[in-house]
Amino acid sequence: MDLKKILPENGPPVNEVSKYIEKYKNDLIVIKYGGNVFIDRSIFNNFINDICILNKLGLSIVIVHGGGPRIKRELEKSNIKTKFIRGLRVTDEKIIKIVENVLIDFNNDIVNSLKKKGSEAISINTKENNVIEVIPETEDLGFVGIPKKVNTNVIENFIKRDLIPIISPLGLGVNHQAYNINGDTAAGAIAKSLKSRRLLLMTNVEGVLDKNKNLIEDLSSSEILKMVNEEIITEGMIPKINTCLDAVNNGVKAVGIIDGRKKHSILFEIFSDKGSGTLIRK
Repeated sequence: MDLKKILPENGPPVNEVSKYIEKYKNDLIVIKYGGNVFIDRSIFNNFINDICILNKLGLSIVIVHGGGPRIKRELEKSNIKTKFIRGLRVTDEKIIKIVENVLIDFNNDIVNSLKKKGSEAISINTKENNVIEVIPETEDLGFVGIPKKVNTNVIENFIKRDLIPIISPLGLGVNHQAYNINGDTAAGAIAKSLKSRRLLLMTNVEGVLDKNKNLIEDLSSSEILKMVNEEIITEGMIPKINTCLDAVNNGVKAVGIIDGRKKHSILFEIFSDKGSGTLIRK
């Protein structure tokens, strides 16, 4: 395999890449693509290119995407006011239909963009190949679910067929009712169920910052809990951190929080000694 032909010029060094391809060749990596990063098309295209490179290098990957900004845009178009409880969108019957349409639309966008670049991907959502069974989170949130079971067989069969599973953060409850799931929660549940080696959460921040706003490259569970107690980690980062802790305590070797705005951040995280964000281990 001629790595120089596959890798971008401004990507990680070739000698480091070959070492890490060997390291990850029998493992699974789950990547969550979300946050406000993906409204920007150039960031989206960079993400698609990086995924195609991982695919060409023979890595097994599963993508879980979010859709918050797109959902917000659609709800505003329909003049629907949104209420949030504990950072989660209250979702009634009207809203869940919009949420489902937006997420499936985005799901197809990712699948088609990968196909155009020569990587075969497959849609997984509530309308086709659903893999997530949910229970309602709490009554006051409406159709917001917590993953109860992930059907890993379906995902694993697609990976065996060299397809990249693209999973929407949606699941089905009783009577085939669709539920919206927080994107990080969905990604964490999938990574745990598949016992993936890595879970990467792409976002629009550098990673976890210390109290002087400097990036922390490595963190253990106990260090994180200390930072939450000391209120160094606050607000929007807390649900993300809970997903990370849950994953590393349930079979995922490590979780990376990486900056989706940076070019080739996925490649640097997986294939370079330095990484590209904050790596969280047990």
